[in-house]
Amino acid sequence: MTATVAARVASRKHQMKAPLRSKAKTLITKARRFIAANEIESAEATVEKAIVALDKAASKGAIHPKNAARRKSRLVSQLNRASQP
Repeated sequence: MTATVAARVASRKHQMKAPLRSKAKTLITKARRFIAANEIESAEATVEKAIVALDKAASKGAIHPKNAARRKSRLVSQLNRASQP
């Protein structure tokens, strides 16, 4: 594979994977803001969406599966800590 072909392939892959990573990061940020504001119902809904986005990004190769698992674990533990009285 020549360098120009490799560059085209990398560009195509980046265009396909970047929105998946971006959506996951956006939803994680929203969930953390809801958790910090003690809006537990909104946080739970957003955490569920973030988990779906992370799983989708991991399945399509946009992020490593263990990276997705780590992010999900941290997010859920933050939610659980916030929801306890």
